[in-house]
Amino acid sequence: MALFSFIHSLNTTFGTSIFEPVAETLASLNFSVAQKQFVVGDTISEEAQTEIQRIMNELTIGNGPNKAEEIARIRKVCNKGTMNKLKTVKVDLFVKGNDGTIHLFDLKTAKPNISNFKDFKRTLLEWIAIYLSGHPTASVHSYIAIPYNPYEPKPYERWTLKGMLDLDNELKVAEEFWDFLGGKGAYPELLDCFEKAGIELRPEIDKYFLKFK
Repeated sequence: MALFSFIHSLNTTFGTSIFEPVAETLASLNFSVAQKQFVVGDTISEEAQTEIQRIMNELTIGNGPNKAEEIARIRKVCNKGTMNKLKTVKVDLFVKGNDGTIHLFDLKTAKPNISNFKDFKRTLLEWIAIYLSGHPTASVHSYIAIPYNPYEPKPYERWTLKGMLDLDNELKVAEEFWDFLGGKGAYPELLDCFEKAGIELRPEIDKYFLKFK
């Protein structure tokens, strides 16, 4: 149990202490803006919330996800009705392309539970609505990013997420994520860097793990 707890805490720590800053640094080389823990906004329209609930209901009864269509529906109502105040909403990584396109990422370091993807989907749609409430004409996209593939060398089991996420437009796993930020070939270079760090720190790591024997 102690070992499991330690590994789980490592996953969480890697997200905020390693993956987020590395992603921010890598993206800053290729995008006009890259910022971790970015405040996306604090208002959402009541009609956008209602539209998001409609979308969630449709997905629950088996309608296939279509992110472009969902964004278009939210855009139409992003400033209609009462504007509800929220607690400040942050995204793990905000990236702005040279063409002005906005990309919002939610980094999931541990292998996500399938049952959680309904909540993840709602979060991605709410981020769109919140950002559009302040920038109604913006080209904006939101994604779940999984920095590494826990099934390696087998492909990630994307089919398990098919009913809720638009897999081509809402999910980036391992190579897809890092190559998107850093350009083609960024992922193997990054793995090489992690391997070198692991080799250098191996004595320290082995010493720590002795306490679990």
